[in-house]
Amino acid sequence: MIAARKNCLSNSYSNKYFISNWCFRPPLNRSYWHFRSFSSYEHGASNLLARYSVVPCDLKLINNKLGASIHFNGTQFDPSFKIPPNACLHRYGLIPFFSLYSTKAPSRQLRRGYQGKSKSNSKPVLDEAQFQGAVSQLQPRFTNEELLSVINLQGDPVVCLELFNWASQQPRFRHDVSTYHITIRKLGTAKMYKEMDDIVNQVLAVPSVGNEALFNNIIYFFTEARKLTRAVNIFKYMKNNRKLDCRPSVRTYNILFTALLSRGSNSLINHVYMETIRSLFKQMVNDGIEPDIFSLNAMIKGYVLSLHLNDALRIFHQMGTVYSCPPNSYSYDYLIHGLCAQERTDNATALCDEMKRNGFVPSSKSYNSLVNALALNGEVDEAINFLWEMIGKRKSADFITYKTILDEICRSGRAQEAVRFLKELQEKDVVDGHTYRKLQYVLEDDFGISNGRNHFRY
Repeated sequence: MIAARKNCLSNSYSNKYFISNWCFRPPLNRSYWHFRSFSSYEHGASNLLARYSVVPCDLKLINNKLGASIHFNGTQFDPSFKIPPNACLHRYGLIPFFSLYSTKAPSRQLRRGYQGKSKSNSKPVLDEAQFQGAVSQLQPRFTNEELLSVINLQGDPVVCLELFNWASQQPRFRHDVSTYHITIRKLGTAKMYKEMDDIVNQVLAVPSVGNEALFNNIIYFFTEARKLTRAVNIFKYMKNNRKLDCRPSVRTYNILFTALLSRGSNSLINHVYMETIRSLFKQMVNDGIEPDIFSLNAMIKGYVLSLHLNDALRIFHQMGTVYSCPPNSYSYDYLIHGLCAQERTDNATALCDEMKRNGFVPSSKSYNSLVNALALNGEVDEAINFLWEMIGKRKSADFITYKTILDEICRSGRAQEAVRFLKELQEKDVVDGHTYRKLQYVLEDDFGISNGRNHFRY
């Protein structure tokens, strides 16, 4: 073993090419050269740590790669060298763990990973006194109903789990659907998903135990834990179950629809998950399960999010005729928002009128989408009419809606009308003082309008 003094490496630690192409390539003449590991190679050799690390090296390779940038003017031997505990066996030698690390703050995703691991590693502590008090409420030969009532009264999920495990060890006692169900619900509500998964495995190991409500709760908590694959496996188990009361119902499909719709963050991801939702819906209909209003609205929402507006309109027109389930306000809101996003303002306006004729009131999101789409499409007067309509129905418009209308009025050459419209909004207490000042700044910065007079900068 030879050890190089840290001043020998003053010109090489700052070279990333040295790190990637020398330290981790197989040497020609194998030997080991150990040096003090450093905290940040971009700051040179001044930040070397006191702990040794081991990497394979080749002296000829060093001389060829670095040339005169490294010189062994102070080589010495270290007979007391020991392999550090953070080193691992590699094909070409011993590679240290965390010998190269950055002083940069970890990313948010990495911090969340650390927090998740710390939470998963920290085991909940059992309240022994509360557990003994719960056990004392049970008779020597208690029944499942008595255990169910005791577990249901407990607010601590750890005590519930301990009661469940303690009851499993009692002679002549077998858990039934009710005790499994209450324990899984307690653990799932407390987000103790690992412990809940162990109980679920016990349920699956006994084919005679289970019903639709139990498996629906299991699927729901697995989707809440973002374990979609596990939830789908439970769904398949329900479909293949011989017991009719364990087969999936419309509630089972609705839970899966909700979970799949919540996964997407953009239209591309929604398009991928929409294929799965479409297959599930087709499978549900083929199995003779009549979709309800929630299932049909989930299909409409999924098609809107994945930009399949024509498919969403097809489901909408089939609701009252094919499925005997007339649309509700959510059905109209999803479609109005989707049509406005694709600048189909004529269809959106007609659908909004139909919605009002059927006794429904558009939501704030539908009104904001419609006003913005009409204004951007050049129909400013129609947009203003819908804005006053939504204000009259006590629906709140957001800042973007006001700004869009003012921008389009000014772009059409009616700057003074924009100022009067803003004044009218303030006089009728439609906007507060903070929003009014922000809208004034918009007119001044974008169009040069100040103090009610038109001073365009272009």
